[in-house]
Amino acid sequence: MLLTVLGCSGSVPGPGAPASGYLLEAEGFLLGVELGNGTFSALQALRDPFELDALLFSHLHADHCADFSALSVYRRYHPAPTIDPRANKLPVHAPAEAPTRFSAQYGTDEADRQVTDLSDVYDFVPLNTGKFQVGPFEVVAAPAAHPCESYSFRISHGGRSLGYTGDTGVNAVLPDLVHDVDTLLAEASWTHSGAVIPDLHLSGREAGEIAAQAGVGRLLLTHIPPWTDSAAVLAEARAAYRGDVVIVRQGASYEV
Repeated sequence: MLLTVLGCSGSVPGPGAPASGYLLEAEGFLLGVELGNGTFSALQALRDPFELDALLFSHLHADHCADFSALSVYRRYHPAPTIDPRANKLPVHAPAEAPTRFSAQYGTDEADRQVTDLSDVYDFVPLNTGKFQVGPFEVVAAPAAHPCESYSFRISHGGRSLGYTGDTGVNAVLPDLVHDVDTLLAEASWTHSGAVIPDLHLSGREAGEIAAQAGVGRLLLTHIPPWTDSAAVLAEARAAYRGDVVIVRQGASYEV
């Protein structure tokens, strides 16, 4: 599996830095994971957006899904699409409110939203806890500790596995979900020395502790807000986890 970072700024986009968005590719299948503020621009710089085979959203906060409306305009109005987007509806695996939330984001008023429910170019699939298949990927979803319907994921293919925390505080489910994954992509929104708020985000230390407890092969840190000291977050994670720890970079790719 190849993981490519479209954006990794936490909570808001930073200066020249899109918010959360990733591409995961195997067997020629392109899975988009999150599509936060600024990521659609980054996507176009790397790939034809019509090459997306499916989308997966951990939750519906703007920094993880705001650019879905831009993708919708692209799929509905591009004058020369490389596929027929209505004959090839894009599967969207997301929390249950996604169809109405994305319609409200896209439409200008209630009457407009009734006409533009977006089902002409998307196939919405509500997320549930448990295992499901997305193209060649086996995905296991588990509830995350965050103030809305939110999920963490374990994504596997060909004997390799990627854990993705999404946005979450520490919880009992996460270490089991990501146990022994080859790569853990973990949010780390603040330093542990600051005011850590339960059931919201992970600190660098907490991300490292989960990686150590779960015995993961490598830890990739993401979702660091522009106001957080990334060097301090990295130092915390490295103090708690003795394996390879990297802060991901926009535009970079990582073999899983």
